[in-house]
Amino acid sequence: MTTEKTGRRRLPRSVREREIVDAALRVFAQRGYHAAVVDEIADHAGISKPMVYLYLGSKENLFVACVRRSSQALVTAFREAADSGDAPELRLWRGLSAFFAFVAEDRDSWVMLHRQAPEQSEAITAELEQARESVMREVADLVRRGIDEGGADDRLGEVDVDFVAQALVGAADSLTDWMEQHPQEAPERVALRLMNMIWIGMRDVLGGEMWSPPQE
Repeated sequence: MTTEKTGRRRLPRSVREREIVDAALRVFAQRGYHAAVVDEIADHAGISKPMVYLYLGSKENLFVACVRRSSQALVTAFREAADSGDAPELRLWRGLSAFFAFVAEDRDSWVMLHRQAPEQSEAITAELEQARESVMREVADLVRRGIDEGGADDRLGEVDVDFVAQALVGAADSLTDWMEQHPQEAPERVALRLMNMIWIGMRDVLGGEMWSPPQE
């Protein structure tokens, strides 16, 4: 049996949905949510517009599916890389390298997560916030493990974990725009630059050293 639009054989639902999300990801990343049209997504997927609605239900559902898959891919890449290090600095280095590699190699997914306009529907906004929170949890867990292993757990608490995680994610986010302006910089080089900016300070803090302004 064949589809009505392309003559291709029917595919399992999971495969067809993946193809539709692939197509939607390209179109949304290129045009943004409001300018994207389902007809173009259907053309990229090689099926009819009614078939897109049959599988995903709505344009909003399509966008949410794209954000969800992109977020899961990013979190998985970061977690697998960070778990491969034996020391805190190696876990951070590998996690950052994986993050910047994801940004460079899967640009459409990063555009979905990083650059889509905030004035979206409630469902889309919630999905984007959940995506950021997923990344934040992974980074916070990495920081927490570093504190525990460094023996600074009696001086640093969850507020410190959250502060460092927020700072790291914020710095990494902003550097993705810098990467686009400097395409000659490999992801590993960007991660190394960031490590050289932050690790010495983090290492000292994990070791119990704290800076204070001079008393007047």
